[in-house]
Amino acid sequence: MTVLVGLIVMTGMLLIVPAGLALMEVRGLCAIRRLWPLGAVPGAVALWLPRGPLATTLAVLYALATLALALYAPVHLARTLRGPGALGRAPAETALLTALVTPSVAALALVAERSGHQLLGFDLEILALTVPHFHFAGFAAALVAGLVCRAADGPAARFAALSVPLGTLLVLVGYFVDDWTELAGALVLTAGMWAVARVTWRDIRTPEAGRLTGGLLAVSSVVLVATMLLALSWALGEATGLPHPTLTWMAATHGLGNALGFALCSVLAWRRLKETAQ
Repeated sequence: MTVLVGLIVMTGMLLIVPAGLALMEVRGLCAIRRLWPLGAVPGAVALWLPRGPLATTLAVLYALATLALALYAPVHLARTLRGPGALGRAPAETALLTALVTPSVAALALVAERSGHQLLGFDLEILALTVPHFHFAGFAAALVAGLVCRAADGPAARFAALSVPLGTLLVLVGYFVDDWTELAGALVLTAGMWAVARVTWRDIRTPEAGRLTGGLLAVSSVVLVATMLLALSWALGEATGLPHPTLTWMAATHGLGNALGFALCSVLAWRRLKETAQ
């Protein structure tokens, strides 16, 4: 599982986050995106080193890069709230703001795990799995929900753009409260991601998008249905004690599916859509 999780996290650090930042079209992110490898490459290297001072130092460099994103979120929020139509833009921008903040949660978990420190009492295995979770269920999910809401504004898209951040927050709170709160977060997040899949399939995946782009969008939509069912089954099992997949099985199915089937396909599809629109 360690190797698989490491590969998934590397995909998030080195590909999904910088490509996603390019899709946001948020003024001021260009400099952060250009400098992103200075933090992401050390962070990726840290994944493969033994726990200790060197791995921790490299993880801190990545944490500084994610902190720059998180600190930019209030700046973008202030700009978003100005001007006409601010209320109508709020759902999409809420999702995109969430995408700016969530990598810092992943990076904090990475620093703790690489140093061998059980942050807030969480064991190292949970911290290791928190890193991919907040790259994909955090950054990628919120990013795509925001892009979908920008492109196909409507009740379902607005619901997705608001429920994905809320579900992500509830899952995070559930880490500290109890498994039932985490299950509530999983339910809200699943509803939001299924709304993303529905709007993507129905409104974004048009003939004008092209066969390849449409295929990527279709794969991302279908994969979301399956991976979020797995997330629900795991959260339900944790809360109730019912049989549920192991963490290793979740990494190999839910984690890998979200990384490649959802996040990577979505980013590639939205990049092609952006190029077509230019």
